[in-house]
Amino acid sequence: MTKKKSLKFRRQEWFRFKKLSEKWRKPRGRDSKMRLGMSGKPAVVSIGYRSSRATRHVHPSGLVEVLVNNPRDLEDVDPSGRAVRISSKVGKKTREQIMAKAKDLKIKVLNPGVKKRGTERKEETGS
Repeated sequence: MTKKKSLKFRRQEWFRFKKLSEKWRKPRGRDSKMRLGMSGKPAVVSIGYRSSRATRHVHPSGLVEVLVNNPRDLEDVDPSGRAVRISSKVGKKTREQIMAKAKDLKIKVLNPGVKKRGTERKEETGS
């Protein structure tokens, strides 16, 4: 299962003005060459660029991503073909509980990114 390479869609004339970010915005101008799809202009997002159904929601590691909000959600996850992504709405305490349970069940967590509680305070007071 290999993914096709996806284009990096960028905002119209993002390179001309510093105040414009690269974040995608649909070109809407009446005379916009990009909106008209003229050659030499960047690609516009359209349904033809969608990835195949087999590779959709698949992490580069080859595992299918599953969004988790609490430790109970881990019970339904198959560790051989699925990896877990912890929701951004989850707090530090719940994240640690999810990490502990995932370690017991040998499930890969794609965004662990949190230190143990209390270690930050020790570092601050120590220095």
